[in-house]
Amino acid sequence: MSTGLAGRLAAARAEALVGRGRERAVLDGMIAGAADAPVVAFLHGPGGIGKSSLVRYAARQAELASRPVVRIDARFLDADPRRLEEAAAPACAVPGTVLLIDTFERCRRLETWLRETFLLRLADDVTVVLAGRVAPDVEWSLDPGWAQLFTALALKPLDPAESDALLAARGVPAGQRGTFVAFAGGSPLALSLAASAPTPDAHWAPTGDVLTTLVERLVGDLPGAVHQRALEVVAQAYVTREPLLRSVLGDEDTAEVFSWLRQLPYIETTAEGLHPHDAVRATLAADLRWRDLQRHDDIRARVSLAGLEAVRAATEADALQRVAEWMFLFRDRGGTDDLYNFREHPHVEDEALRPDDVPGLLRLAEATEGPASAAAAAHWLDRQPDAFRVYRYPGSPAPAGFMAMLRLDRPLPGDTAADPVIAAVWDFVNSVAPLRPGEHLGIRRFAVQPGGFQRPSPLMELISRRTIGEEMRVHGRAVTFSVFEDGRRWGRYLAEAGLPEVATVTVGGRPQHVFGRDWRRQSVEDWVRHRARTTAAPVPTWSAGSPAAEPPSAAFGEAVLEALRTWHSPREFATSVLLHSHLVPPGSADPVAQLRAAITAALDALPVDPAGVKAREALTTTYLTAFRTHKAAARRLGVPYGTYRRHLALARERLTAQLLRQPATPRAGTGPDRGEPEAMSRASSSQA
Repeated sequence: MSTGLAGRLAAARAEALVGRGRERAVLDGMIAGAADAPVVAFLHGPGGIGKSSLVRYAARQAELASRPVVRIDARFLDADPRRLEEAAAPACAVPGTVLLIDTFERCRRLETWLRETFLLRLADDVTVVLAGRVAPDVEWSLDPGWAQLFTALALKPLDPAESDALLAARGVPAGQRGTFVAFAGGSPLALSLAASAPTPDAHWAPTGDVLTTLVERLVGDLPGAVHQRALEVVAQAYVTREPLLRSVLGDEDTAEVFSWLRQLPYIETTAEGLHPHDAVRATLAADLRWRDLQRHDDIRARVSLAGLEAVRAATEADALQRVAEWMFLFRDRGGTDDLYNFREHPHVEDEALRPDDVPGLLRLAEATEGPASAAAAAHWLDRQPDAFRVYRYPGSPAPAGFMAMLRLDRPLPGDTAADPVIAAVWDFVNSVAPLRPGEHLGIRRFAVQPGGFQRPSPLMELISRRTIGEEMRVHGRAVTFSVFEDGRRWGRYLAEAGLPEVATVTVGGRPQHVFGRDWRRQSVEDWVRHRARTTAAPVPTWSAGSPAAEPPSAAFGEAVLEALRTWHSPREFATSVLLHSHLVPPGSADPVAQLRAAITAALDALPVDPAGVKAREALTTTYLTAFRTHKAAARRLGVPYGTYRRHLALARERLTAQLLRQPATPRAGTGPDRGEPEAMSRASSSQA
């Protein structure tokens, strides 16, 4: 072996290679000429997964074994068989040569010719290693001859221990590796780039340069804009099915794009749908957020709304799984000790109440929350047994925990006397947000598991899924409450989700914390969209007085922005919380048209000073004309991007202020084209 720079470089690379024990064992056997070793090995996997590192490993092992090595980079072959024959000529003349062809996806169309023609010309005892992003042709395995001489080695992401070892080899301090490992998802390339950060710390986030490199190396070139948007969806959704893609992207080539996604080396096709490799998911999401935060949030909001639709369309048996997929969007949020990130835990089953469960549930309630809580549970087990869900471990008939989602439309003396929490809830509702005819409230009254308190656990995760699923699927619910004894642990998470604490009740000497929301002030559709936005603050849903009172100005401004964002999405626009504001008169025959009229009228009424005109143009160009990106809108307006953003921020403020002081709008139909006044006309002519 050479002791020069090339030899030292090869040695350093070999020492830095971690994991890949199975693949290295196969390559070692091939180079050693083991009788049972394959003649051809095909390494495949996404960019940055370590294929080239293993090719270099094979080259070094061959040199150590004194075998001739021919290394070819297919990027320089132009998929021309003559170029490949010329480059690989020594392998056809020198027995025992090790032929290594990297980046084989660049000459994939030569695969059949390689298998059926070229490899048959090789000298005796030649070993071949191919490496590419795309999996090998199935014909290698179907041919009875090649099936004995060929092996495909699919490279998977490194596990956490291997990722930690790679970072250790790169000199990253132990206390800083966890952040890198969480981001990289087992990608050696992502880990190496993260390790090269000049000042790594526990709050590290990838820079724009790192993200650009990762996108180029992990994803590569894309056929078109719709493919880029499809990957942005895949990066956010836990699992992508064709209906979800269609729901977010529309009907634009959805079937074709979904088929394209299935062929990508960094996308795993499962029975449930498509999953991206963790490193690709993290990179695409972080890159889009860095490049265009609004577009990132818009994608998340659409995926969230599609998740709501999937939950509502699911069967009872599938509903909790669909809820879990929706909850994946929020896996990095909250203060609940890793609520969405359980690694190894016993499976828990969610089942309906059985008559013989009652004694066990009452014993659990008394042991965890005391006799008074058990008495309240007994009342509701008798009054609403169908509201209870029971949790068991497989093979055990004994309940491991339970919850109840009560439905109430009026206060009954027996209920308020038996349960102090329900009495307090009715007092709160009657004083702040009285129910109207046909409305009801829902209250998740119990969340009981062994050991007391509602600490995060697989059982509590199921209770959360069940509670959210009820909210998404039940119609006519005006207000919702959840009761936690362990309010201190859950308070921050619930407030962030839009459920502030509204009451504290002492039951048998133990405090019960009540958290709630008013769905009449923010619909479920608005909530799932708003919650998905990474920069959105919780929308307040309670105020002293009538539940029909105007939303606070901050929430009103968010609702205005959401209406603009969904201007060209009729189904989403039709769920705007502004439909219940002063902008739409009661009893309107067409509230959606009325709201559009109010917004466009407010646009026309914006001040006409130079700043006002520019601000109005920024709004109209961005939302009504619907340029796909803010940068495209800035180019259309002929202003620098920073100037454009200032105009747009000013326009939003002015439009919100104008709408807040705008008097009640007359019924739709009084203006041209059912309330589409000057601003919309300008937008249409501009778009044309």
